Amino acid sequence: SGDMGGITRLLCALLIVLPEAAASRTRRELAPGLYEHGVYDAGGSYCERGDVCCRGRDDGCTVPYLDTICYCDLFCNRTVSDCCPDFWEYCLGIPPPFPKAHGCTRAGRSYPSGATYRENCNLCTCSQGGRWDCEDHACLMDPELIDAINSGNFGWRATNYSRFWGMTLDEGIRYRLGTFRPPATVMNMNELHMPMDANEVLPRHFDAAAKWPGMIHEPLDQGNCAGSWAFSTAAVASDRISIHSMGHMTPALSPQNLLSCDTRNQRGCGGGRLDGAWWYLRRRGVVTAECYPFTSRGSRAPGQPCMMHSRSTGRGKRQATARCPNPRAHAND
Repeated sequence: SGDMGGITRLLCALLIVLPEAAASRTRRELAPGLYEHGVYDAGGSYCERGDVCCRGRDDGCTVPYLDTICYCDLFCNRTVSDCCPDFWEYCLGIPPPFPKAHGCTRAGRSYPSGATYRENCNLCTCSQGGRWDCEDHACLMDPELIDAINSGNFGWRATNYSRFWGMTLDEGIRYRLGTFRPPATVMNMNELHMPMDANEVLPRHFDAAAKWPGMIHEPLDQGNCAGSWAFSTAAVASDRISIHSMGHMTPALSPQNLLSCDTRNQRGCGGGRLDGAWWYLRRRGVVTAECYPFTSRGSRAPGQPCMMHSRSTGRGKRQATARCPNPRAHAND
């Protein structure tokens, strides 16, 4: 019983001492090492870049390391390390105690194996052999094409629009255009030919804004909605109403009305046909963009439900059956 009592007292003493010993260990000693699971940037030069090397134990001797920090002091000589990758070579002048992985270099910067780098619309990955493996998509914005256009005399200059940078050519076609080919009956219509050198009717140069000042509307931004079929139709119809009324009526018609309500063989922001859009304008009519503003800015977004229907009032006229989706607008003509 005496021996058992002594063992019990010894265990109690250990239980009291161990927490105190653990508490005396620093947060750095208890933290998992950067290299414990092989996660390190062997190509990094962090101590060298900051010109930091501290003698002895200095927990303030740190530099930023990826999304954390690493140390450049002599306490780094231990099995599980939180040291900067170049501590051994730069501070001690000896090879590092881990296999050196081959990184990659891009635009003067070093990247570890497995790192990714986006170049315009293509994603590049640093392979094990120190080689960049890049996708091969044709990009919507091509610097070489921009330079080629600007080196010629075409009457306009190309620009790197940042909203298009990073998009593939396929994404540009799918999200920034959207007009489908019309049916065969439309495609088979006879083409008009006019010899421009001998004609006395058509001018060589024509500017609608100069011909009809104040009657031609500004172009609209369809965003990443492939609804050019609705935007172009609404824009042309708006200008025609202004021209035919000699400027007395200058409505900007709603492309959203077409996108949401003209659903017969049309796909909204997924594309549509011009002949279908003109059929809808002729048979159903649309309200103004102020009454029914554009809200479908993304091709991936679900289609907006139709919020504006109309009914016939006889003699080819129709009347809207609902208030404007924009509560601040009152004229739903």
